[in-house]
Amino acid sequence: MDFRLSILCRCRCAKRRGAAVQGEEIVRIIRFLFLTTAASALMVPTVVTAEAPPSAPSNDTVSTGVARARDPLDSATSTSVLHEEDVERLGARGVGDLLRDVPGLRSDASGGEGNGTLTVRGLPAASSGAKFIQVQEDGLPVLEFGDIFGAAGVDLVRTDLTLSQVEVIRGGSASTFASNSPGGVINFIPKTGEVQGGAVALGSGLDYRSSRADVTYGGPLGDGWRFQAGGFFRQGQGPRRTGYDAQRGGQLKFNVTHDLGSGYVRLYGKYLNDRTPFYDVVPFFYGGTDDRPKLTRIKGFDALHDALASRYLRDFLLLDRRNNVISADLRDGQHLRERVVGVEAQFDLGGWLVQERLRYSGVDGVVTVPFTSAYSEINDGVDEITDTFDRSLGGKAVFASGPLSGRTIVSSRANPLNGNGLSAAVVMLHLPIHSYDDVTNEVRISRLLDVGAGELTVTAGLYTARQTIDRDSSWVTMLTDLRGHGNSALTDVVANSGRLLTDRGVLLYLNAFDPPLRRSVQTDNAISAPFASLNYHAGKISIGGSVRYDQGSAVGQTWGPNGAGRLPEIPLDINRDGSLSTPEIRVQATDFLAPAPVNYRYHYLSYSSGITYRVIEPLAVFARYSLGARTPATRLLFHGELDAHGSLRDRSAAVNSVRQAEAGAKYRSETFVLNLTGFWATTFDDNYDQIRDRPIQRDYVAKGLELEGSLRVGLFGLRGGATYTDAKIDKDYLNSSLDGHAPRAQPKLLFQASPEIDLSRVAFGATFIGATRSFAQEENRLVIPAFITTSAFLEVRPADRLRVIVNASNLFDTVALGGLDAPSSPSADSQGVEGTPLVGARPLTGRTISATVRLDF
Repeated sequence: MDFRLSILCRCRCAKRRGAAVQGEEIVRIIRFLFLTTAASALMVPTVVTAEAPPSAPSNDTVSTGVARARDPLDSATSTSVLHEEDVERLGARGVGDLLRDVPGLRSDASGGEGNGTLTVRGLPAASSGAKFIQVQEDGLPVLEFGDIFGAAGVDLVRTDLTLSQVEVIRGGSASTFASNSPGGVINFIPKTGEVQGGAVALGSGLDYRSSRADVTYGGPLGDGWRFQAGGFFRQGQGPRRTGYDAQRGGQLKFNVTHDLGSGYVRLYGKYLNDRTPFYDVVPFFYGGTDDRPKLTRIKGFDALHDALASRYLRDFLLLDRRNNVISADLRDGQHLRERVVGVEAQFDLGGWLVQERLRYSGVDGVVTVPFTSAYSEINDGVDEITDTFDRSLGGKAVFASGPLSGRTIVSSRANPLNGNGLSAAVVMLHLPIHSYDDVTNEVRISRLLDVGAGELTVTAGLYTARQTIDRDSSWVTMLTDLRGHGNSALTDVVANSGRLLTDRGVLLYLNAFDPPLRRSVQTDNAISAPFASLNYHAGKISIGGSVRYDQGSAVGQTWGPNGAGRLPEIPLDINRDGSLSTPEIRVQATDFLAPAPVNYRYHYLSYSSGITYRVIEPLAVFARYSLGARTPATRLLFHGELDAHGSLRDRSAAVNSVRQAEAGAKYRSETFVLNLTGFWATTFDDNYDQIRDRPIQRDYVAKGLELEGSLRVGLFGLRGGATYTDAKIDKDYLNSSLDGHAPRAQPKLLFQASPEIDLSRVAFGATFIGATRSFAQEENRLVIPAFITTSAFLEVRPADRLRVIVNASNLFDTVALGGLDAPSSPSADSQGVEGTPLVGARPLTGRTISATVRLDF
């Protein structure tokens, strides 16, 4: 374990591919889109009455990513729907875990409910979040950018009894019907009071400590009014053992709708105040080779059930943005607060269907978590620290917290501490979110016209949004032992000279492995995007095209490393005990009076065109070609992309384009549904890898095949899917040795299968989710082993309206890795007490079993 500071200087002079579409190409694209739909529009159109107000979402229509809700067989898009019953029976421990069950998506939930990674169809996932996917609630984005550090859009979503269904659109029209979403849209759609009644559910972990209560109620109020309200509250340790209540909080949601005959008006709101833990990289003993690694769990700390957080690792001191001493509390975990109010309206105006959506989200909170830790045998760690900070060899470790505080630690290979003899350098991240407020508005008009033998749907609209990003990231590196059940304690190091090299567990008042990561951001991001589409349906053929023109800006300031890549370090008695300890001699601070300006603009054109042919009533084939893009937002602020005035040095850096083509077939009968889609995509990604401290500028290419289907025969049901992806780095502009390599953690094959049997009073089933092996990092040496996780459910209905549901997640306690931090086999100097190398890994949580009693009324 290397505790020494290192600042890597990188030359970033490679040329990059431009992503903006030039004027000549724009003209050609628009001409093509109009020609594909206008051939049948030469006759004088006849107006058709606007649609009636929408009813509750059904299995037969999809409203996300299309101009109007329509039958999926008439739409050239790839769509998945998870209904309330699917969500309930899956028993997922968070939204990231839930989305693992959707074909085409790759969701890494190894970190718990927050800071996960989500991507689609081989598009790159070089950092956390969902860069190329937009997460929505009520048809509008939760946050404008899916990979904002500290709180991505998916981190603000909770499923409860108010949820009706989840619609997932991959590729296709997502490029033009939402901003910053070239890969797809995930829309969480609530119940809106169409059905009178409600439900109460009480749940509890059976082999882990967590309890939860859910409630919802809704229905008509009379005179065209209806409502839905509900929410949940939970409290407990969570799926892994922390030694304290790492989960605590909940949400409340409501909506009130007034039906107007030719439309409706809806007011809705949400209040979220929830704490969830984050699970950092944990150690495994390593054996085997790069190609066939063998990982073994260490003793005394269960990597699948324990966490670095502990009852004895809670409060620590550090400096805020203005260099004031503050106290951070690890019990906060990812503590997010969101206050939402929105209005949605739809009505007929002279034959035009007008839709208006307006949403305000006030988001703040704090993220205080262990982030990117390293491990070593405890005596080796002591020697390395004394050599680095005292220029001496040898010393001792002393407990700095817990029931053994002050006692010298004795550990040997014959009698290792905690059975593993390990210590950890835990990098604590404290990220106050002052404001991630977001205001969005979308207005669209559409008209259905009789044209020739078919119908032409004309749609136009304008999307505007303003996203605030105001947050800090501060770091402290602390030393701990490694003990399970939430009992790890802080440790100090005393050199043989008698000098105390740490301070109540603090090794450094900065990130030991990436010092420049102390940063603050305060920006206002504006988006304006007009869009339009034409869709023509005649007999067996549906053809359509759409365009969207995004214009955006970012204005504000940042604080971070100066031009030399360094931050000021000052002597400061941070704990106010009257003396300077070794870590207090060099406390990392912020040069608050010298912010760097941010003031840049960008624009890009997106387009999509598709055709569907209904071969026979239950069978359709389709094809689509699209160009979309995403702006990196905060990911380009600290890596030389901006000049001294805050403008872009290279305008292409602000536009990461995605070109996609897809073609497939869809079959649907009363008992059987099958969708088969081939896809191809090229992507430019300008990003930053915070795990390995490096900028990223790459072209990627991915192609593959996606399968999704369901079967229902009598008592038996089966739902499943598979995605084959062949993805590679087409060109790395900063490291050409990676050209042609596979992206990290991208398996060739992902698959899901959920068989179930439903009897009159009992239902039971399982969900199998698997991945073939993939590479840990882009160097393509160390391999992440293949895995299959199994979840199961048993539902008993002892009486009408009463259900008892038992869910087991990762039933067989499988070691399923979301990632390995090392690019190759660990070196011999990274050893545990048995002389076995250590490797840091990110496993999914092991077996957890919960039970829920639900009463519908």
